[in-house]
Amino acid sequence: KLYRSSSGKGNVFLMGTSGSPGEVEGLARVINGMSEFKSLRSGEILVAPFTNPSWTPLFESAIGVVVDTGGVMSHAAIVAREYGIPAVMGTSDGTKKIKTGDKIRVNGTSGEVFKVN
Repeated sequence: KLYRSSSGKGNVFLMGTSGSPGEVEGLARVINGMSEFKSLRSGEILVAPFTNPSWTPLFESAIGVVVDTGGVMSHAAIVAREYGIPAVMGTSDGTKKIKTGDKIRVNGTSGEVFKVN
């Protein structure tokens, strides 16, 4: 189901909460666990079920973050703000709806994720 964006920028693919402000567009990389860390390429958007301190090095390469769980005070949101990259938290099923290689736009200010054609 797609939702109309509050910003008027198209149909929202996923909704969550703002974790870190800003907007970025790029290719998604779904990372489900530590064994997949090496697959994240510089300039991709990290899509994860959760993060904890062991995930922090991934934020150096990522240009944005989408996480299934968490809120404004969660690990991913705090680290994304430290690195100055947009983050959307609490999407519930982002790791199921987004596939590695999908082109997405992350609006960390509004908490919206868009699929880009």
